[in-house]
Amino acid sequence: MADLQSALAARGLTVFTLPDKGRCLVSSRDFSSGSLSTISNAEEHEMRIFYMAGDVIISQEPYAYVSNNSSDSRCEGCFSSINLKKCSACQVVWYCGSTCQKSDWKLHRLECQALAQLSNDRRKLLTPSIRLMVRLYLRRKLQSEQVIPTTATDNYDLVEALVDHMSDIDEQQLVLYAQMANLVNLILKWPEMNIKDITGNFSKLACNAHTICDSELRPLGTGLYPVVSIINHSCLPNSVLVFEGSLAVVRAVQPIPRGNEILISYIETAGSTMTRQKALKEQYLFTCACPRCLKVGLYEDIQESAILEGYGCEDDKCRGFLLRDSDDKAFVCQQCGLVRNKDEVKKIAREVKLMSDKASTSLSSGYYLEASNMYKAIEQLQLKMCHSLSLNLMRTRETLLKILMELKDWRGALMYCRLTIPIYQRVYPRIHPLLGLQYYTCGKLEWLLGETENAIKTLTNALDILRITHGTNTSFTRDLLIKLEEAHAEASYKLSSNDDQ
Repeated sequence: MADLQSALAARGLTVFTLPDKGRCLVSSRDFSSGSLSTISNAEEHEMRIFYMAGDVIISQEPYAYVSNNSSDSRCEGCFSSINLKKCSACQVVWYCGSTCQKSDWKLHRLECQALAQLSNDRRKLLTPSIRLMVRLYLRRKLQSEQVIPTTATDNYDLVEALVDHMSDIDEQQLVLYAQMANLVNLILKWPEMNIKDITGNFSKLACNAHTICDSELRPLGTGLYPVVSIINHSCLPNSVLVFEGSLAVVRAVQPIPRGNEILISYIETAGSTMTRQKALKEQYLFTCACPRCLKVGLYEDIQESAILEGYGCEDDKCRGFLLRDSDDKAFVCQQCGLVRNKDEVKKIAREVKLMSDKASTSLSSGYYLEASNMYKAIEQLQLKMCHSLSLNLMRTRETLLKILMELKDWRGALMYCRLTIPIYQRVYPRIHPLLGLQYYTCGKLEWLLGETENAIKTLTNALDILRITHGTNTSFTRDLLIKLEEAHAEASYKLSSNDDQ
């Protein structure tokens, strides 16, 4: 622990242990959330932008990680899905080329020997979680033999220090972990292996492993980051976790004064307090007590829940939300007082559920045009039932956006992208990667359709957010900056052409 504290001190961090929260990561210096300065020449329609990214609080390579190859095959080294070749010996792991294969060889050499001995039936049982556990133990072995070096922030002691919540797990889940542990034992065949220890580590993975995502937050794999895992959750976080390849990077999204705890979000925070609490309890086995969750049961929280997950007023001109009446027989608009029949609302909800199941089947089968028509019908039903800021309505429109992108209906895709942004602005903080990415999608569509002026505004909104959450030196942010510069150049050219006429 002393070595870890010393290493963290050099980064302006320290680990505290609190009675109600356990370990937490605390700043020992001030962290900024970035600043923005612009120099513009409106007459020539040119803009030079100078950015400073949100401070990197901490970054860490995973102790162990795997790609999620259950649906799409990916390289075990860089997560690429191009030019892949399967390992000829184990027939499980994929690589994009010799560079990634060589970088992973010390660990995969042992993994490959173990996997190659499995029968085809057992090989089919190799979930990403099983492989992650196998690689975790192999890395521990290689570090103990000094084949792979250890450091203060990269050693198995940090894994052992992670919380496992074993006392909170129900019997059914415990049996599942024990079965998975038994499979790991059969794969490695080490006489010193302890099924109970492996079972505990599976519980640790469930509470501490992170989904590795690309720059657009699409899942690529799963990794265990023992130091990053010390960071606690808040539904109002002051930091964000993103990934650059397999590297986990935590950046400040707001100023963090010295002595304040570093906080990230473990879950999707767009949702009511009850929804968020349920997700945290089921996955991470704790009850959040952040300032946002402490409002549970207050009128402000009830209103927010009704708007995001409840029903809207039947009067199209009213933007009120509904609550049940005292007899639980109807819904009453809290703005205009209009009473709405409960059975009517439930009937529409049943129609939406039935149609959603059919639409999902069509979409998963690749019938995009059919799915598009069905989701548009669902949207119309939801407009009759939900508040205009409903999360269910937003998710239907997100699905339509993706479908219309597949169909190359760019105008339709732009319409639905624009419809989602007001809800994103309500449910996410001003600096949030999902809001930035939605602006980015909207801006690219506007530029594609020749709406250059709108594209410049929207891409600027995207860059103002993503330069903080993703940093300014990543290829993703540089590509965004290039697009914005090209849009400015195009606007400048159009302006000069008009002047010549």
